[in-house]
Amino acid sequence: MLFQDLSLSSSILKAVAEEGYTSPTPIQQQAIPIILEGRDIIGCAQTGTGKTGAFAIPVIHHLHRLVGSSKKTKQIRTLVVTPTRELAVQIGESFDTYGKYTNLRQLTIFGGVSQIPQVDQLRKGIDILIATPGRLLDLHKQGFIDLDHLHTLILDEADQMLDMGFINDVKKIVKLTPNNRQTLLFSATMPMAIRELAEMFLKDPAKVEVTPISSTAETIEQRVYFVEKGDKRKLLYHLIRNENISDVLVFSRTKHGADNVVKALRKQGVAAEAIHGDKSQNARQRVLDSFKNKEVGVLVATDIAARGIDIDQLPYVINFDLPNIPETYVHRIGRTGRAGNGGIAISFCGRDEETYWKDIQKLIKVDVKRIDDHPFPWTGKGAEEVVNPPKNSNRSGGAHKSRKSAGSKSNKKRWY
Repeated sequence: MLFQDLSLSSSILKAVAEEGYTSPTPIQQQAIPIILEGRDIIGCAQTGTGKTGAFAIPVIHHLHRLVGSSKKTKQIRTLVVTPTRELAVQIGESFDTYGKYTNLRQLTIFGGVSQIPQVDQLRKGIDILIATPGRLLDLHKQGFIDLDHLHTLILDEADQMLDMGFINDVKKIVKLTPNNRQTLLFSATMPMAIRELAEMFLKDPAKVEVTPISSTAETIEQRVYFVEKGDKRKLLYHLIRNENISDVLVFSRTKHGADNVVKALRKQGVAAEAIHGDKSQNARQRVLDSFKNKEVGVLVATDIAARGIDIDQLPYVINFDLPNIPETYVHRIGRTGRAGNGGIAISFCGRDEETYWKDIQKLIKVDVKRIDDHPFPWTGKGAEEVVNPPKNSNRSGGAHKSRKSAGSKSNKKRWY
């Protein structure tokens, strides 16, 4: 399928072509026609699958036809709610990219910065508003945001909003919108609370899922190191120096742990920064920009902070701490190996993380390559028991060729 096959406006097709895209991703293939029909939708997809384009492109198409070249006062017709500043900024950039040949005006708002510039833009009038929950409710309470003319409400990264405690704010926001709106809900996972939210606010939604949550991209080479817990920092530095690893995203379980890893690396002369919830929005954005601009070679992040990191050609991901939820492992390593590019995902498994690794193996059913040739292995027995995947494993963890057909296995109806 090509983008031309989706009956999109010439303005959007021109913008998409200039970005070098000819074929929609699997979730775009499935979601765009449904959204163009005006139906509500529940989309379950991992990051890096083209999810933002799946809702931005049809929304721009619809609004461009609706608003046209009208010079009337602009009103908010589409609202995108997303949990973090980083995600909001990325979504805003996507709307700017796909809508650059239309007269649509979008605004991205979030907390942690002065509201004055945001209010000035709201007063001038906008078509599309991208917002984090807190700032949205605050400006609405002050009377600067009118949602009475809303056509489409988009709840992006719904599971992360749940994790961050925004679920009640989301419910308040939904109640501020017209009942006859179109509602689009996208989430990487579908826990019960998200399904209940969908049942409350969506009308007969179509369900779209691509790439089951248990799968890892075939372009990612996975490796595991069994290492004593106290030697993890030494192993990290050893790999960075001896394998010349740079442009690497390192996952830490805690904010404190992320800061400590950064301190240890800096003592060894490695340019590293941490990104987590204790840092201000401005500080997080500065760190992220430095990483994207290759001014910093190592970015250490917690899971929530990392959800907003979108880098197409990130070569390495390292699980410094294994996650206690197997699906989180899939999300983490999905930061590399995007858009058909190769990537390497490295995991450190301490003795206290044996059960975590067993659960991950059961989920992904991949024969992950075990690296024994390193200076900080486990001492004594134990590692051999947790490296063998289930006998029914039918995939390997080495480097693979990209799938020939992006949508070949994406039409499954299971969505959670």
